[in-house]
Amino acid sequence: MNEEVRLTAWVRGQVQGVGFRWFTRAKALEIGGLVGFALNLADGRVQVVAEGTRIGCDALLGWLREGDTPGRVDGVTEIWDTPRGIYDTFAIR
Repeated sequence: MNEEVRLTAWVRGQVQGVGFRWFTRAKALEIGGLVGFALNLADGRVQVVAEGTRIGCDALLGWLREGDTPGRVDGVTEIWDTPRGIYDTFAIR
């Protein structure tokens, strides 16, 4: 259950212009051991890519879905994959 994974999540709702990416980065750093990024998409969603332990990525996904996030989250779609190992930190893009 603690294997290394890659989570890609697309967050829908009022998630741009409210500090969502900054808070997502802060949460990823608080959880610890996660690298990746949060990116505003042209269609109004935020894409979050996180690599780390399954437990850490699950914690971030739970926060994206039900945590005290800024703005309003209407839904989250995610896919799981094997990590690519190309990130050094968790960035805002």
